[in-house]
Amino acid sequence: MHKKNKKINYFRILIFYFWFPFFLGIIAVFLVFYAAFRGYLGALPNIKDIENPTMEVGSRVYDANGILLGRFFSENRTLITYNQLPKNSVNALIAKEDIRFKNHSGIDIKSFLRAILSLGKRGGGSTISQQLAKLLFTGPSAKNKFERIHQKLLEWVLAIELEKRYTKEEIIAMYYNKFDFLYNAKGIETAAHTYFNKKSSDLNLGECAILVGMLENPSLYNPKNYPRRAKKQRNLVLYKMKKYDFLDLDQYKKELEKPIKINFKIQKKDFELLTYYSEFLKKEIQESLDEYEIKTGKKLNLYSSGLKIYTSIDSKMQDYAEKAVKKHLSKLQVLFDLSQRKNKNAPFLNISKEKTERILISAMHRTQFYQDLKQKGLTEENIIEEFKKPQLIKLFTWNGEKKVLISPWNFIRYQKSIVQAGLLSLESSTGYIKAWVGGIDFDYFQYDHVAQTQRQVGSVFKPILYASAINELHYNPCTMISNDKFHLGKWSPKNSNGKYGGFVTLKDGLALSINTVSARLISKITPGPVISLAKKMGIKSIIPEHPSIALGSADITLYEMTGALNTFTNYGVYIKPSVLVKIEDENGNVIKSKLDFIKRQVFSEEVAYIMLKIMQGSVKYGTAKRLQKYNLIGDIAGKTGTTNENSDGWFIGMDPNLTTGVWVGWEDRFSHFNNIKLGQGANMALPIWAYYMKSIYKKVIYHNNKLVFQKPKNYKNYECEKKINYKNKENNYIIIEEEKKEERDSSTIENTSVEEIINIEDNFDKEK
Repeated sequence: MHKKNKKINYFRILIFYFWFPFFLGIIAVFLVFYAAFRGYLGALPNIKDIENPTMEVGSRVYDANGILLGRFFSENRTLITYNQLPKNSVNALIAKEDIRFKNHSGIDIKSFLRAILSLGKRGGGSTISQQLAKLLFTGPSAKNKFERIHQKLLEWVLAIELEKRYTKEEIIAMYYNKFDFLYNAKGIETAAHTYFNKKSSDLNLGECAILVGMLENPSLYNPKNYPRRAKKQRNLVLYKMKKYDFLDLDQYKKELEKPIKINFKIQKKDFELLTYYSEFLKKEIQESLDEYEIKTGKKLNLYSSGLKIYTSIDSKMQDYAEKAVKKHLSKLQVLFDLSQRKNKNAPFLNISKEKTERILISAMHRTQFYQDLKQKGLTEENIIEEFKKPQLIKLFTWNGEKKVLISPWNFIRYQKSIVQAGLLSLESSTGYIKAWVGGIDFDYFQYDHVAQTQRQVGSVFKPILYASAINELHYNPCTMISNDKFHLGKWSPKNSNGKYGGFVTLKDGLALSINTVSARLISKITPGPVISLAKKMGIKSIIPEHPSIALGSADITLYEMTGALNTFTNYGVYIKPSVLVKIEDENGNVIKSKLDFIKRQVFSEEVAYIMLKIMQGSVKYGTAKRLQKYNLIGDIAGKTGTTNENSDGWFIGMDPNLTTGVWVGWEDRFSHFNNIKLGQGANMALPIWAYYMKSIYKKVIYHNNKLVFQKPKNYKNYECEKKINYKNKENNYIIIEEEKKEERDSSTIENTSVEEIINIEDNFDKEK
């Protein structure tokens, strides 16, 4: 009896020692789960974050016709739904990562126990839901074991929370949308474009298996870098699919024999909006989003909120503008290079070697190569030595990219020899920007010559002066102004043709861009009212209060000048040029609709129309007369501009629909033509405007049946007196004839061959 009782006691003790740890373990696991669920083991995402997990999607940008221009994004991702996924991608994912996915509630106990018993050698036991929780909330695996255990606990809890709130299909779609496949390919849609150059819905079985194989380690099993590893991993995925009856034996064997084929293409340029106007557009968008946040309290992000941005840019007009710039500048470059043949300090003129050295060193300091060498601890002298060592460098040429052996030092000099340009085209009545060319090639020259570059404006500023004269002094087109030499203190402006004497009308003074007329106007008006009017017309750049502003001595951007002169085309109303039209959120709700144009009445319709008529004289018989050779239809008004030493050439032209400004120059003011025949705005900038406008009217995409400037109802017609005394007539005749002579001498290069260009330059050399 005693022995029997003893056996029973031993049995009870064994049962106790077995079941007590078992139940204790269950209680411990429960307590750990409870602590993790309550956030005692670390902060959990709030319910709102779980219900709306961060899935950064860039904003799409469209042109005026709904054509996709590109995107702004921090993560290059396109969201797709479960129904857009190919069936093979779903089956491959479940077979490889979580075969019991459809049956568990976030945690697969069998896989979990297997992982513990095998110490992770037979897989980590993470379900698709847990992996999604990791991607969304916990981030990369911690290196510290205790921290990783903590992460795992959080992933378990979050996996259960995700399963409560989303269907299985939604979890799979979210997982595929979130995963980073490297090479800026976030999500399966972008990965399909990057690795196979196709939509995810078009992926075949093998391609689906490759991408699923990458889920384990996208770097280790990357088909671009490690095709053998990727193939082995693909075959493992295919084996799993066969094992779980997603493939039959014949399909499996057939796929195994196929080689790894990819069509790798990083489409960053196609996706990301990298262009000259993107920074300006970003600023306009952010201002609108800030206003929206103040009104609603809801914060939207340009890079991650999946916005739809509608702009005023017209893709066709943008294309015409870019082609016009290239067509003219490619030949202008030949002329410039020829003009520099005998210049030992090319491309700089009229400066000392010391000044040249300072320019090159300043440019050197702005390069990444300089920053890299500086970080390595090199001295300034050693850095300059490195800059003078030849390297294989990609050069911009008008015939395409070219690799040459050249020192970074000479590369800087080469860059400064390339002729640059800016073009801005506005819809007159709205101020909407239809085309924005900030430079000749964004891949090589990122600096924007529309809104960033402030350059001396020359005679293109004179219309603002003349409008002031009409406003302040009540002048009209027929008002006579003396053309005698003018002195104001030490300031003695000269006429470009060297002719003086007699009187000219206000209209002829602007058409022929006579400096003595402008000087007399500023002396009577004083700079103050002219500057005030310029500010009302949208110019924010500093304009010095000096009479020389009458001739365009101020440094102003093309964006400002084009917007200012558009006030004339818009009959006295200034409208701030804008590129943003509308913003919609990811659900199509309108965030911003550009109906509240920033505009103001600057002067009357009559004053604006007078100025348009005066500037038409510039095109008909003045400095812009060569426009007539292009056979453009309708009313055209405009003004050329040429600055000191021919550093900058300008032309701003208007028709009843568009105001388009063009600037041409070089990166540095000391690079320029050495004669006005080639350096004037009529030769440097005007042909670009003509090419652009001719393309538009030829294609009939933007004329709205408006070909004539509309005359105000109360406008008084001005017929200038033709009967003036002989002396004045003679002097006036001389002025006009001089302009005609200059027109003949200033050979244009629009339809000129390279051989003819060489002959032109040789003739210039002989004349000198």
